[in-house]
Amino acid sequence: MSSLQFSIPVRVRMVDGLPIEEIYGVEQALDLLAEWPAGRQGKLYQAAFNACFSASVGVVDVEEAGRAFTAFCRVGGILAKDMMWQAKRGRDNRRPLSA
Repeated sequence: MSSLQFSIPVRVRMVDGLPIEEIYGVEQALDLLAEWPAGRQGKLYQAAFNACFSASVGVVDVEEAGRAFTAFCRVGGILAKDMMWQAKRGRDNRRPLSA
């Protein structure tokens, strides 16, 4: 298992009707973020990008980057519906993002 993998893959659906994709770690998350439309890049996008990039160079914990990326996906409307319960369940155990 790569040290840059999330403990739980983030499941996303980019377009309705297409299959769900699983993002297993920081590198895949950065690939998705790099393709995100410039007009839809806000503060949450930047926080997720910064956290994932920082994790890739060992500055931020990989799980913290995973939480930032999951939050971005949820607000961006691409988080798969079956992931929503995990995001809500884990809320009490989360630390604040430092991205």
